[in-house]
Amino acid sequence: MMRYRTHLRTGLTAMVITATLVGATACGAGSRTGADDATAVDCDYTAPESETTVNVLAYNSSAIDPFTNTMVKSCTRDEVTLKHDPIDFSGQVTKTTATLAGDSGSYDIIETYGFAVPEIASAGSIVPLDDYVTEYGEKYELDALDEGMRSALSFDGKLYALPMQAQMYVMAYRQDVFDELGLTPPKTFEDMIAAAEAIREQGDIEYPIALPMNATADVSTIYQAAMNSTGTDFLDAGTPQFSSDGSREALEGLRSLLPYMDPQVTTFDQPKVQQQMFNGTAAMSIMFSGRMNDLTLDTNSKLSEEFAFAAPPSLDAEAPYLFSRLSVDGWAIPENTKLDKDMLFQMIASSVGEDASKASVPAAYPAREGIVTEESSKYAVAANETIAATMPAPNDPASAPVTNAIRPVLVQVLTGQTDVEAGMQEMQRLAEETVAAK
Repeated sequence: MMRYRTHLRTGLTAMVITATLVGATACGAGSRTGADDATAVDCDYTAPESETTVNVLAYNSSAIDPFTNTMVKSCTRDEVTLKHDPIDFSGQVTKTTATLAGDSGSYDIIETYGFAVPEIASAGSIVPLDDYVTEYGEKYELDALDEGMRSALSFDGKLYALPMQAQMYVMAYRQDVFDELGLTPPKTFEDMIAAAEAIREQGDIEYPIALPMNATADVSTIYQAAMNSTGTDFLDAGTPQFSSDGSREALEGLRSLLPYMDPQVTTFDQPKVQQQMFNGTAAMSIMFSGRMNDLTLDTNSKLSEEFAFAAPPSLDAEAPYLFSRLSVDGWAIPENTKLDKDMLFQMIASSVGEDASKASVPAAYPAREGIVTEESSKYAVAANETIAATMPAPNDPASAPVTNAIRPVLVQVLTGQTDVEAGMQEMQRLAEETVAAK
């Protein structure tokens, strides 16, 4: 594979970070309980005779809220009340750790995702769901849930979370700017650089590329997506791969994009990248698909009609996969809940039904097959193309702690404070120590 130009624009800011978040990112805001316009579905469980509160933990975002709101609205009945408090992603991570730590937790249903499942499943913190799927699969038509997404939420051959929706990287770009300059959506990083140079030369946009590279979480997801494009992941059967050719190519590829991004890029999470697109300071961005619908709303930006969508590029023309990550969200049941797990499973199963899944589009990419079409979502074609060409996510309990361990060094490498080769060796050392300690 090719080598990349690695000159860095001066002034790139690195953040002092803490390794407290696992390597997937999202955030948003939402209502305290199910919205009045939430989809109502059948939630046919056997209710306990006494007054019961079911506490639901799920971060708020336009992609997750439809499922949460459906469950809260539809399953609250008789003496049973489902309660969901607004929370952002980092708050959810903190509360998930706390609620799973003891013999008795604060939550009875938790939203989780494929990156986290191996670690918490191997610790026995969440309940395997296979027996419930066998018993209630026909009733809730669970066979329609995408097999790959179920696999992403499985560990050691068992399903530990019921998938609701997935997110993959999608490129959003300014169709008007691209048309004016005769550009097409880039297929490789080199194409993206060429497009960025043409846009910069036009004179209106100094930093045409926007990526979420916040130093506390997003940056490791971006790096992993770049490695995945080469067919490499952080771990291969438990063995760290940070000293591999795929790691080097990923680092060099990302560094080659930095001169075309805002110098403060290591402070930018996905909402800040959205803002760059909203206000016209960037002409192309790559984010998780759950952020795309916001770009289409004229209430968010006067440029909403100018945005178009495409699959993200590959690292280079020889790369086997696209520059993307597949993040699958699902419902899990904590082992330490005191409530009836059969009842809880029927609640989560009802929330991922056909009606709720249809209502989640275009904000979400639901796990139920056949829901996302070109007619239902402006970015459906891009999302479907991406999900078909994204490297499958490995299920390894060490992934999350390894990601946290290497992230500070990764930021130093990308910001030019540490040489690529030295940084690779240091990340390899940290990862090996982390794996050995598991």
